[in-house]
Amino acid sequence: MELKPILKSGVRILRPREYEALRSAAAKPVKRGERHLENATLLDTLLLTGMRYVEAQRLQKRPEWFDGNFIHLPESAQLKVKRKQRERWIRLSSMGKAVLPYFFKTRPLPTWKAWTLNLQRWSQRAGLDPEGLSPKTTRKTWESWLVTCYPQHLALICLSQGHTELTSLQHYLNMPFTEVDKLEMRKWVEGWI
Repeated sequence: MELKPILKSGVRILRPREYEALRSAAAKPVKRGERHLENATLLDTLLLTGMRYVEAQRLQKRPEWFDGNFIHLPESAQLKVKRKQRERWIRLSSMGKAVLPYFFKTRPLPTWKAWTLNLQRWSQRAGLDPEGLSPKTTRKTWESWLVTCYPQHLALICLSQGHTELTSLQHYLNMPFTEVDKLEMRKWVEGWI
């Protein structure tokens, strides 16, 4: 039985196998059957940092914000008017630390609209329901996975994501992930703590 898409406030939250299907579809074919991984690198970075789309666009121009373990978002990098923190240290998983050096070598992230269209196209290629896919999907997916795998570290997750605990409790706790989903999340979040 196929599971229904998870939607939270109209934004799609992906299960690990859905993310992997989308990621695979994002890698566009090039000559002689090779796969071009630039789109997958951009997608992985958005997921594994949990950054807002505009924050990731700014990070791409400022590789010095990444120290090899954390991303430091200074106050000037954060656009959200209602933000709760003046600056933010983004904690990374092992995969997140590994993908960032490649992120800085890729082409710039496209506009919000172009990325949305890319997600829609890749979802069709992957055979996924495109409902709710947007540039917010990776951020909400990441926080959901972290809260599911590390509920005892809710305060750290909130600080890293730039949310309050109330926001995380309201939006990301008690998601309808299966036991298989939870097992598949582990490889992505490993090393975050």
